[in-house]
Amino acid sequence: MAKKCASKDPDGPCRIVEIPQFTCVPKPHDGGVVVHCVPIPRLFRLCPNRPAVEVTRVLNIDLSTGEVEIPQALEQKLPKGKAWADVIRYDTNP
Repeated sequence: MAKKCASKDPDGPCRIVEIPQFTCVPKPHDGGVVVHCVPIPRLFRLCPNRPAVEVTRVLNIDLSTGEVEIPQALEQKLPKGKAWADVIRYDTNP
């Protein structure tokens, strides 16, 4: 995956990482089953001391070259997230 960065600080502490996920379909073949799997690339933004955020849908990806362009306004396009340690669970049964 090549990366073309359009953000103001391309060498900042955050980075984009790729994690392949696979979708698989079993198909009958010669009395048995053959499983056909296709990779689905998922891209995440990792910043120190913050939860990872999936950014696959907000990045511009050139499918012919694999080059990824990070938009200028990436921060405004990302959802707000919390670390699991910051999530408060309220018990509904007293």
